[in-house]
Amino acid sequence: MIKKISKLTMIMLLLGTLLVGSVVACQSQAPQEDGEYGDWSVDWNGMRPGVKPPEVSEPQPPDDDTPDGEEGGSTVVPPSQLTPATKPATYTAMIKSATNSLNVRSAPSTSGQVLGTLDKGDMVRYEGKQNGWYKTVYKEKTAYIYAGNNYASVVYMKQGSEKIEKVIAVGEELLGYPYVWGSQRYHWGNGTLNANFIPGQFDCSALMQYIFYKGAGVLMDLNTRSQVLQGKEVPLEDLQRGDVMFFTNDSRYNNTGVERVGHVALYLGDNYILHTASDHAVIEEISAKRWSYYIVAKRFI
Repeated sequence: MIKKISKLTMIMLLLGTLLVGSVVACQSQAPQEDGEYGDWSVDWNGMRPGVKPPEVSEPQPPDDDTPDGEEGGSTVVPPSQLTPATKPATYTAMIKSATNSLNVRSAPSTSGQVLGTLDKGDMVRYEGKQNGWYKTVYKEKTAYIYAGNNYASVVYMKQGSEKIEKVIAVGEELLGYPYVWGSQRYHWGNGTLNANFIPGQFDCSALMQYIFYKGAGVLMDLNTRSQVLQGKEVPLEDLQRGDVMFFTNDSRYNNTGVERVGHVALYLGDNYILHTASDHAVIEEISAKRWSYYIVAKRFI
């Protein structure tokens, strides 16, 4: 005779079978946060609901004190880790004068022709070293500066964008050319070339117009009073390499509006500018007097 089994008994029998021979996967609600599994997470063998499995560590760059070739040395960093925040900065090597009237010569020898001079703190581009002389470019020619410790040294400046560096590179080629007030512009402000332009002759606004057009195809107007109306204004605290700085001068100091603007220069960082003023095109520090003449900075790139 078959006896009826109550519902309660049946449930107890089923539970007993499961507990003895099975592992149950159940779903439990997970925390609602970005990066979690969703509304639900699977809880296998008692793992706490909502907790992610341990992540596999990505390869890390070697410590600085681990020599290349030794165990644990070179490690490839995955492209996913090369974010803008972790990419190494790039730098430009510059030759910095340690004295006034430092000769820039046409050859790595004291018998080389003197092409010009640098004052203390002035800089030119570093292009190598030869027989105890630094190699550079000056007035668009290969030139040399004596590399003695009391004469010059190599320093480094953090680079900007690729476009900015092209503009700066054009300017570095022109260092040493004499300042010529009211010089002919390379173009008429709209890209139409000026047939009367004389290579190697620049005043401050002509130099800026030339290097921005040659380096990046950017059109700047004809003089400082019109150039200052172009570009995007940059707060002084946000000044970056490649920004254009506008100043007044002695003769325009008491003027108002754009008529007060009398000088323009390219900011390079570290309180240095590339410009031409009264003597020749140069990379030099911004003096306290020039800072007292500062008006505004504009960004063209």
